[in-house]
Parts: sequence; C-alpha cells; structure tokens
Amino acid sequence: MSAVPLGPVYARLWSATALSNLGDGIRAAAFPLLAASLTSSPVLVTGVAVAGQLPGLLFGLLAGVVADRVNRRVLVLVMDIVRTALLIGLVAMIATGHATIWAVYVVVFASGLASVLRDTSAGTLLPSIVGKDQLDRANGRMVTAEIAGNEFVGPPLGAYLFGVAIALPFAVNGGTMAIAAALVASIPALVQSRSTVGAGTPVSNVIMDLRTGLGWLIKRREVLAVPATSVALAMTDSAWFTLLVLYLREVVGLPDLWFGIMLAVGAVGGLAGGLVAARIGRAVGLRWTIVGSLLVAAAGQLALGVTSRVAVTAIVLATSSAVFAVWNVAARTLIQRRTPLELLGRVSSINGTVITAASILGALLGGVVAQQFGLHLPFLLGVPLLLAAASIGWWALRPRL
Repeated sequence: MSAVPLGPVYARLWSATALSNLGDGIRAAAFPLLAASLTSSPVLVTGVAVAGQLPGLLFGLLAGVVADRVNRRVLVLVMDIVRTALLIGLVAMIATGHATIWAVYVVVFASGLASVLRDTSAGTLLPSIVGKDQLDRANGRMVTAEIAGNEFVGPPLGAYLFGVAIALPFAVNGGTMAIAAALVASIPALVQSRSTVGAGTPVSNVIMDLRTGLGWLIKRREVLAVPATSVALAMTDSAWFTLLVLYLREVVGLPDLWFGIMLAVGAVGGLAGGLVAARIGRAVGLRWTIVGSLLVAAAGQLALGVTSRVAVTAIVLATSSAVFAVWNVAARTLIQRRTPLELLGRVSSINGTVITAASILGALLGGVVAQQFGLHLPFLLGVPLLLAAASIGWWALRPRL
C-alpha cells in the first residue's frame, strides 16, 4: 500500500525548512571565514561560534513561551524576514567596506535568536498540518532536509561562494531566506496552531507559563524521557565530535584532508537515517527506537575508544549520524503526539534548551578530559552515560509505547 501524501501545505513548510537550513549551512562555513578575514585573533574567531549558540541557551525557554502565546505561522514568517534583513545589512557593510568583527558578532547573535524563535515555532506547526499517524513520516523528511542543508550541501557551498566573493554566501543566504518567508506566507491561516493560552498577559507571567509547561512535563514520564535521554546523547556526541579533527590526525593517522571526507560520510549516514526513521519506528515502536538508538550510539563510542582504524571510524561516523537522525525523528514525534497543542512550544523548547546546554557542556568536558588523559577517553566515558540513559528511557517509556 502506498503512503498517504502529506499534502501541499506540508510541502510548502518542508520547502521553507529546507531553504532555511541550507542557509544555516552556508552561514556555518561563511561566518568563520569572514571572521578570519577581519581579525587574526583565534579567540575572536572561535567566539563567533559561541555567539551563534548562546541565544539557544539564553532564550530557548522564552522562545517556547512566545510560540505558545502568538500565531506560530506569523512568528515563523516574521523571523525569516528578520534574518533576511540582517543578511542584507551585512552584505551592504561588506560591499561598502564597513564590516567589522563586532558587526559580525551582532549579526550572528541576532540571527541565532531569530533562528531559535523560528525553529521552535516551525516545529509546533506540524501537528496542525498532518495527522498524528503521519507525524513520523513528516518529521523524517524534515530531519533529512535539515541534515542535507546544515551538513551536506550548505557548508561546502558556503565555503565555495566565499572564495568567489566575500559577500556572495550571505547574499545567497538572504535569497533563500526570502523564498522561505514567501513559502511560509502562502500557508493558509487555518492551519495555524490554536495557541492563544496566555496571550495578552503581562510579561511577569512568563515565569508562570514556564512553570506550567515544566510542571506538565514532569508529570508525563513518557514525554520527560525525551529531555532525560537528550542530555546523554547531546553531551556525548558533542564531546567526541569537537575532537574529531584531532582524533583523525593523531589517533587514526590521517591527513587533514580526510576531515572533510569523514564529515561527508557522517552526513550521508544522517541522510539515510532520516529517510528510514519512520519505517524503523513503525516496525519496532518508539520505545525500542529511542532506546535502541542510545545503545547503538554507545557501541559506536566504544569502538572509537578502543580502535584506531580508518574503516571502523568511517562506519561509526555514518552509523552514529544515522542513529542521531533516527532518534531525533522518534523524539520529535513522541513530543508532538503526546503534548497538548497549547503546551507544545514550551515542551519543545525545554528539550531544545537541554540539548544546547548539554552540547556546550559536553564540548568543554571532552576537551578537558582529552587534554589530561588522551583522545580515547572522551569516547569511553560516553559509553556508561549512554547506557544509563538507555535504562532510563526503557523504564520511562514502559508500557505506554
């Protein structure tokens, strides 16, 4: 039996998401290159990446409150317009020779804040567009588009465009954002979420809104399982991924050229994972999908921690990326199916903030551990953490899924 089409409205949202993430990938390569052309300070160059992550950590929870208070479709549209305007301004500064490293910081931070609001709201639109039984397929295609843009197509395209002309990647990104905004504007108003709870209340009630969302989440163990396992997966993944370039060079013994090749191998694995995630979830259930993903991730980190072979490293990178994509689809689907529409923004933002915080902490811990004990230990330390998370997930998701 052929799958039921997800519909033209979903196609517009998917296309807008694909273009938005393509732009994210372009910027991921172009912003560090731009920063390096404006300053020779390693601290200032690396600080650009930090400036892009900070909004998710500082304003992730607030983004959930905003998404639950306003028209989510309009919020996605406005944030796409804001990001387009920021890029247009940056292109103008580059073209006129007025671009500075501090201007880059402002654009990166402001774009990051707009992206947090946009992505939180966009994720809550799906239950209003497709049925609950189709959420896994819809999320699988979304995750595949995100990986393709963020990891596979966007970064090499951004680097290439920067080599042609410094302003070109930002101009192209502005164009993709403008098209994404037009696609979101074409989504009928009737599919907007009915998220008017808290609308018009004083700003002081933001904390109360957050407490309401967190209180609901704590009482729903099957939904709480997602952020509980997100901590382990995000922390361990960040701990070893930030060290990958050193691991390939010093442990596996590969030249730096292989770093890009291995990233491409991982991206292919992620694309494959996104494509088959819905089938896996339907075959074994969300419980086994989430727990199984954690177990496979633990096995991969164990392999990297005890070996130094090129083939093993490539297989683990592809498998780990595929597993992360499968887990991501299952986690999103679980949250969207089990969370009331009026709370979906807050619950989703709690999970997103947990992932951001765990990723930053994992990167820091991975660097410290590797500095003191060598490059193998960060991989090995992640194994018991992932096994513990799998045990928690197995208990929390029983017997409801």
